[in-house]
Amino acid sequence: MKTALFNFDLPEHLIAAQPVEPRDAARLLHIDGMNLGDFGMLDLPDLLRPSDVLVFNDTKVIPARLYGHRGQAKIEMTLFKQQDLSTWETLIKNARRLRVGDEIEFENNLTGTVLKKMESGTVVIQFSLSGAEFFAYLHQVGTMPLPPYIKRLWGGKISDKADYQTIYAHNEGAVAAPTAGLHFTQRLFDALEQKGIKREFVTLHVGGGTFLPVKVEDTEQHHMHAEYGVISPQVAERLNQYKHEGRRIIPVGTTSLRLLESASDENGILYPFSKETAIFITPGYRFKFIDALFTNFHTPESTLFMLVSALAGLDEMQHAYKHAIEKEYRFFSYGDACLIEKKI
Repeated sequence: MKTALFNFDLPEHLIAAQPVEPRDAARLLHIDGMNLGDFGMLDLPDLLRPSDVLVFNDTKVIPARLYGHRGQAKIEMTLFKQQDLSTWETLIKNARRLRVGDEIEFENNLTGTVLKKMESGTVVIQFSLSGAEFFAYLHQVGTMPLPPYIKRLWGGKISDKADYQTIYAHNEGAVAAPTAGLHFTQRLFDALEQKGIKREFVTLHVGGGTFLPVKVEDTEQHHMHAEYGVISPQVAERLNQYKHEGRRIIPVGTTSLRLLESASDENGILYPFSKETAIFITPGYRFKFIDALFTNFHTPESTLFMLVSALAGLDEMQHAYKHAIEKEYRFFSYGDACLIEKKI
């Protein structure tokens, strides 16, 4: 399909730079075909069925943004994907000025050497610390890797360390947050539990590729980034049982959805999973395991807007986003949310 089909005009003032307080005060758009309903996050338990099962991604974001310099030039670097104990593929602003062999200096005596510049635009860096020492350094010095459309002054904002992390984050390894989960609070969990709605947790370590735009004219030419995911045997067994009982499986976020679909077969059976997935879902895809989706509003021409269009229909999602823009919903990572019913 043509990438341009997934474009839409978004006023810049609707891009959320800060989260709402409290988290569960966000707005919620219910999308059921062409039928739309305007709600708030605290209405979610009443919009769901008592038999529903929500599946959350419990990955934990590492403070993967570093600020340094090469000579007099400032360097803003976001870790993208780990290659070994000391080597990372990274995203660097103005990377074209860097050359193989250049050394970048960070505070507290950390250095990074440019090993390779990739065709995708990323830069491979070898750091002077490795393993646990490097991760300890990140927690001391690094800042949260907010997406480029959320503007911050040099060095980031302290409050983002809490804001850009779900309350149930557990397994460290993501360099971007599963942002649909940012809306959930203990108060909302309690309300869902009172309704009888089940919760299960899987792990997909969100990679920096989630920030990369689709640069090709046809979706079939797009190369999807790979991310590491885990579904334990116990969780797979419970979810299969819930599915057998006729319960709806509703992932919280596109990351949970992609992991569940990656681990399912054509008969709708979910298997334990512990490897990378690069699944790319576009209209025409037949969903094997999930029944609906809770997610945020996504960027134009992104793989995520393509995914929700595969779930609900492209015309339906364009109609829903037009409504959201007219009603001034807040968009993207710190924005409002959608509950999307699967198109029959």
